[in-house]
Amino acid sequence: MTSNKTVLISGGAGYIGSHTAVELINANYDVIIIDNLSNSELSAIDGIKKITGRQDLTFIQVDTCDYEALKKVFDNYQFDSVIHFAAFKAVGESVDEPLKYYMNNLMSFMNIIDLMKKYERPNVLFSSSATVYGESDDLPVTEESPRMPATSPYGNTKQMAEDILRDCANAYKGLHGIALRYFNPIGAHPSALIGELPRGVPNNLVPYITQTAAGIRECLNVFGGDYPTPDGSCLRDFIDIVDLARAHVATIDRMTQGKMEAPYEIFNIGTGRPVSVLELITTFEHVNNLNLPYRITDRRQGDIAALWADVTRANEVLGWKASRSLDQTLSAAWAWQKHLAQI
Repeated sequence: MTSNKTVLISGGAGYIGSHTAVELINANYDVIIIDNLSNSELSAIDGIKKITGRQDLTFIQVDTCDYEALKKVFDNYQFDSVIHFAAFKAVGESVDEPLKYYMNNLMSFMNIIDLMKKYERPNVLFSSSATVYGESDDLPVTEESPRMPATSPYGNTKQMAEDILRDCANAYKGLHGIALRYFNPIGAHPSALIGELPRGVPNNLVPYITQTAAGIRECLNVFGGDYPTPDGSCLRDFIDIVDLARAHVATIDRMTQGKMEAPYEIFNIGTGRPVSVLELITTFEHVNNLNLPYRITDRRQGDIAALWADVTRANEVLGWKASRSLDQTLSAAWAWQKHLAQI
């Protein structure tokens, strides 16, 4: 297979990376997965192989902060595109250990870009986040909405990495960069063979919901019931993980087919529909015929009342649109939790 159809996925054993690998393989791309397994499991690689039937899948355990180890990957494998997921991502931890986040998240990305430049590999897709918008005055947010000051070192690394990619794509001839700003990825693959695999107490809402439903957690806390929203809980744009993964395929298609209109582009990846935390909980209960113990507690520091995406650009330019329903997503999330109980 030609290097044009081969994609290097850093952090490819993680939640978003593993689902993206599946969708790329389904779209006839070849993938090379690298991951240091610091926050992921080899079971994800097994899941990718089972879903796709690709037992010859290339996986290399390597830390993207290790320049020499990463260089060997560039020496030994041909690929034109890289999707960079590898990063620490716990907002609370980043507040407590900012240097850890700046060193890991920025050094790993700069290593990738430096080697892409040196080896003349043209396409870099960066895994960014809607956190760059902060608490926006205008909703939904578009790609032109101003980035607000980051509320955590984690969020700041996303803003800084976007700037690094923009500046390098504009400076280095032949290098192209696209940043995808994700909103709130949830769910699991419909096969229940891969999904979100938090270590310890989950930081994200849906794993906490499924673990509470499974009896692993005693009760779900809903942080804040007095926000200026229809039901008092926060509003978010929850995007199915498979829909999100397919957005990466559309983006790689755009890059490899020479359709980019500028060296650097940005796209919001969400549904465009705000869903409240309480609506998410009641939908989960209804779809899976469960009663979930939850309580409304005090607001959590750093949370914003509402954030959702204007996805017009992704729909029109990438030719991509979220298609899975919230019912499908939350059914898959529960199926994944039940699968985990059997491992």
